[in-house]
Amino acid sequence: MKRDSALLIIDVQNDFCPGGSLAVPQGDAVVPVVNRCIDLFSRENLPIIASRDWHPVKTCHFREFGGLWPPHCVQVTPGARFHPDLHLPEGAVIVSKGMDPERNDYSAFRAMDPRGMELGQILREKGISHLYVAGLATDYCVKESVLDALRLGMEITVISDGIRGVELREGDVERAIGEMVAAGAELAHSGALRD
Repeated sequence: MKRDSALLIIDVQNDFCPGGSLAVPQGDAVVPVVNRCIDLFSRENLPIIASRDWHPVKTCHFREFGGLWPPHCVQVTPGARFHPDLHLPEGAVIVSKGMDPERNDYSAFRAMDPRGMELGQILREKGISHLYVAGLATDYCVKESVLDALRLGMEITVISDGIRGVELREGDVERAIGEMVAAGAELAHSGALRD
């Protein structure tokens, strides 16, 4: 991997894993894959960025207030925590999204770090032009993040065994993967990242 690469881990949070309020089928299956990628990027001393949903109690994102989804990843609740088996290193950059109650923010490019710096700015600051992407969910936050990154001219590798989807409608995941590939993303198995 080149020095301009970073790992972007999208929303591997308790509420999106089995037992959570908006569980992605087999969502926790991404955790060992992501951990292997974290180890690899850590050994190469490359940046690791983790996004998270960080919703207020009242938001247009939730069904009760006109949105599509049940409440999930409410700020400072157990459901909003990263999965307990996810081994984020101390130096990982955490970016939070979904904080504006008037917006549906799926893309990690709408997320900010504690300084208020958006993901795109962070990547420019670090000189990153190639993102390796894994996490949840394929047909929503992963897809929207990948498409935004491609619009910014970034090179994208989606880690195929490190994503899982919601599949509200049959075929959503397959369509999302097709859309990302058609827009210019590459799919790669995590095992190939060692090459």
